[in-house]
Amino acid sequence: MRLYNTLTRSEEPFAPASGRTVRMYTCGLTVYARGHIGNFRTFICVDVLRRTLRHLLGYEIRQVMNFTDVDDRTILGAQKAGMDLRSYTDRYIAMFREDAQSLGLEAVEEMPRATDEANLAAMARLIAALAKNGHTYVSDGSIYFKISTLPDYGKLAHLDHDGMKPGARVDADSYAKEDARDFVLWKATKPDEPTWTIVDPPGRPPGLASRVFRDGAAAAR
Repeated sequence: MRLYNTLTRSEEPFAPASGRTVRMYTCGLTVYARGHIGNFRTFICVDVLRRTLRHLLGYEIRQVMNFTDVDDRTILGAQKAGMDLRSYTDRYIAMFREDAQSLGLEAVEEMPRATDEANLAAMARLIAALAKNGHTYVSDGSIYFKISTLPDYGKLAHLDHDGMKPGARVDADSYAKEDARDFVLWKATKPDEPTWTIVDPPGRPPGLASRVFRDGAAAAR
């Protein structure tokens, strides 16, 4: 099998990083509403790849699909519904599972939530490692990742650091932001929002919680 390598921008023979196990990651839903056809187009395409790797090529698969269950939209939806955040997002996760089953998608091996205790602890450890290596700063109670401290940032997208315009940083989860540079790792909370003290200052994961792991892992090492 040959697949397109985003880093080299060329087709290359595919091989797992080690052994016969293929590790896959799929960015799952932000569970403030039921998934729509655009969401499931992605999941169906990934399912076709997964089935090809597993059933035609004989690889073992370990796939992770996350649920972002805390952001501005989930919090607002829970408040309007008069529900706690966990109960509110539970129902949309259940709907997703039903829809995925109806479409015949294979069940993935891991489906973590941003607010799972183990994942919050992992975020805290990663943020601490980033801070130790000088990649973060605190502003208005939120912790930001400063991408100018990581020359390899954006290499998969072939981003031009010199051509980026800093713009006005926006501390929001549902944003069409002008800032092409720094992004929030840990978000300051407003009154009546869910807050965790596992990170100092207390706050919550941002809406793009998975980005903390994707873009920050290399810098934390």
